[in-house]
Amino acid sequence: MIALLGNLSLDFFPGQPPRPGGGPFHAARALERLDADAVIYARCAAADRDTFVPAVAAFGTPVEYVPGSETTSFDLVYSGGEREMFVRAVGDTWLPEDVPPLPETSWVHVAPLLRSDFPAATLARIAEGRKLLLDAHGLVRVPVKGPLGLDAEYDPEVLRHVQALKLSDQEAEILGDPAELPVPEVLLTHGALGSTVYVDGRCERIAARGVDADPTGAGDAFAIAYVAARAGGLPPVAAAELATSIVAGVLAAA
Repeated sequence: MIALLGNLSLDFFPGQPPRPGGGPFHAARALERLDADAVIYARCAAADRDTFVPAVAAFGTPVEYVPGSETTSFDLVYSGGEREMFVRAVGDTWLPEDVPPLPETSWVHVAPLLRSDFPAATLARIAEGRKLLLDAHGLVRVPVKGPLGLDAEYDPEVLRHVQALKLSDQEAEILGDPAELPVPEVLLTHGALGSTVYVDGRCERIAARGVDADPTGAGDAFAIAYVAARAGGLPPVAAAELATSIVAGVLAAA
């Protein structure tokens, strides 16, 4: 059994109606293509529950709603392959008592949207008896309204509980050499160019097939596919290769 915990988001794109986003939504898109025993724990404001939770459940993975008071929301603008983000609203912080029981769960993908989503104490609770993959959004994204700020002012205790860390090239520029991060498995994603896996003092590049499609959610799809593969017994490099192929399928179908 694997699980995902994360806040949902309301995403605004120029000239389009707002749509659901966040780790729970985009991971569900990938899980539709995976043979994995999984459950998604999704959090948003109660007022958005009846809109967001069915949208996630429509992809076929069981979804449990975690009550919240605020839904994270973003403006997203793509230009020439670059993305600008603006924070409209900051979602709830998961406290240790918000963590659901996770019986027989071997791996968990923790999918923060901002640094305030999952404090170290909460990650410690999630990691009890299981392995945890963390998205580096939870390290570098500043939880303040306005243009999305990025910095390295995170609590280093967060990484104590992490087995695998997924980060982008932009996040690596902020956090430093991925090989020096105190995490057993580091997954550096390069967008359409693939990824690099850092494990046991070695790194290996994974090529990707370019897909001309909206890349929103590719990181969450990669992360949950990697978690499913690792839980299924694949080693890190093979898991990243499988995750890369799953991402290509998800984007091509969007």
